[in-house]
Amino acid sequence: MRFESKKDIERETKAIELFCKKFSAKWTKLGDNDVDFKVTRNGKICYIEVKGRNRNLVDAFPLPIAARKVVKLVDKGEQSIIIWDCFDGMIYGNTKDIKCIGKIGGRKPREGSSNDQEFMLYFDEQDCLYVIKKE
Repeated sequence: MRFESKKDIERETKAIELFCKKFSAKWTKLGDNDVDFKVTRNGKICYIEVKGRNRNLVDAFPLPIAARKVVKLVDKGEQSIIIWDCFDGMIYGNTKDIKCIGKIGGRKPREGSSNDQEFMLYFDEQDCLYVIKKE
């Protein structure tokens, strides 16, 4: 069962638009069982997963993401980036550069969900994570 709402998708779209505007890139939304976006810039391809983070930048860490999402990104064989979209900005990093710890975690289980408790990766602040502030 999918729990991604129209509001979640709109938030992802605004985040990728801001990211691509900053880097003069173009984006394409990928399918339901894929990573979120394919981004192209100067003939190069990058895959991006956008995670909503319901916090301000100052309170965002550690940054969580399901390990299965990162595996999908890395399996693409191209550059891959994770974006955590916060209320007042976004934090992003290249999967080949950022370090993390892993453990079982997630959210309180919901009826019909099989992925609320799963192997999660958590990223602390580090020099290879970058910020784009929202206006």
